[in-house]
Parts: sequence; C-alpha cells; structure tokens
Amino acid sequence: MDFSLIMFVMLLVTGSVWLADHFLLRRSRSSSDKEPWWVEYSKSFFPVILIVFMLRSFLVEPFKIPSSSMRPTLIVGDFIVVNKFSYGIRIPIIGKKIIEIGAPERGDVMVFHYPEDPSTDFIKRVVGLPGDTVEYRGKQLYINGILQEQTRDGDYNYVEAALNFVHTERYVENLSGRAHGMLINPDVPGVHLGAVAEFRFREYCTYNSDRLTCTVPSGHYFMLGDNRDNSRDSRYWGFVPDRLIVGKAFMIWMNFGDLKRIGLSVQ
Repeated sequence: MDFSLIMFVMLLVTGSVWLADHFLLRRSRSSSDKEPWWVEYSKSFFPVILIVFMLRSFLVEPFKIPSSSMRPTLIVGDFIVVNKFSYGIRIPIIGKKIIEIGAPERGDVMVFHYPEDPSTDFIKRVVGLPGDTVEYRGKQLYINGILQEQTRDGDYNYVEAALNFVHTERYVENLSGRAHGMLINPDVPGVHLGAVAEFRFREYCTYNSDRLTCTVPSGHYFMLGDNRDNSRDSRYWGFVPDRLIVGKAFMIWMNFGDLKRIGLSVQ
C-alpha cells in the first residue's frame, strides 16, 4: 500500500478521535477520570502525523536509491531528498496539480510513479520535453537533431549484487548546456529490442537494432538512466505523463556505506 495513503488514513483516524474527544467525549468524563488510552495516543500522535504528512505532501520527501540505473550520479544506498513543489502543488494521494509553479527541465533528475505500476517510484533524468524529438543512435543522444556532446572521463567499475563485477566507460554528457556524468558499457547494445513493451503512444517511436527515435507527446516526458546500459527507462516502457510526477531530486542526505556522499547535491 502507498505510504502516503497509510499516513492519510492514520491522520483521519487520529484526527477524528481528537475531534470527538474535544467536542463530545470529554464532556461525559469527570475531572478525575483518566483519558482512555486510545484517546491519549490519538491526541499525542495526531499533530506529529499532521506535520509529517504536510511536509511529505507539499515540501520534501525522502527516497532510497535501490539500483545502479543512475550511476555515477546516484548509487545504491543513497538516501535522497525530493522537492515536491518544484513542478507545482498537487493534491495528496491523487496527485492532481492545483497550482502551477514550474515544469521539468531537460537535465533534471526526477522521481515519478512508474507508468507500468504507479505504486512503484522510479528515478531517472529528464531528457525529452513535450514536443521534443529524441534520438538515441550509436549510444549517442540527439535532441531535436542536435548531438548532445559526450566527453570521455576514464573508466568506471563497480560491483553489483551477487558480486557481479561491471566495467563501464564514464562520460560527461552536456545535455542542452547542463553537464552530468553518465556510463556506457561498450559490450552491450544501446537498446534491447526484445525488452521493448507495448506502451501508450508507442506509435510515436521507431526502433531498429542501433537506433531509437521518439517524438514526445504533449504533457509527457522522456526519461533515461545515467547508467545507460543498465537502466530500464523510456526506451522500454515509454513516456512519463505529468500526472505521475512526484518531484525533483536535489540532495543526498545519507548513505550509511559511504558517509562522504552526505550533503552532495544531485546534478
């Protein structure tokens, strides 16, 4: 079950008990009677739950990175903070935007609900904005026909689960003027055609063995992982609609395995 929904239910229950006690129940108790335990607990937890719920719904929310799809920017074990109001104020639980504040920009690292399973949160980098033509050819990225420059930055090796050693080449990619690190594994294809799903607006994309071209529909975004050859992203499941956006990642607040990463900004 969605954690925000659980908190909302707890907020309703404790808030209802607090209101019932304030207006009805305490009138029937004498001054010497002790509050029932369930009233005492509800009155104690209600303000705490309310504050946490408001913070998570409208300001910031923590997330943990579970996979290597965003290396080298984010690694397994990073706890990040996500700005919930960068892209507008949304009604909690249902996610409907009620106040426009800003929109995702190319290069943002964004958290969103996975289109194939909205109960799961994903994090990727915004590559294509509504109306953009995104082309991934020869492991190079083109936006509206313009090559996004890649500069080699040495090798990058890491160990996956089950002690699987992975060798990649590290690059700095200039994404419309915003530089970020990204990885390429020269031993695997740029797109695994057999893994491409049937997604909404699939007709906006064309595939072949070494080339993908997509036109991003209105109100949607094209996402890529920085670890390009170890990321299941828009190449495989399509576009992210605006209604599934959670927020913009901006800082690593904890990594118990590497304390030096605490406080790093997410570029």
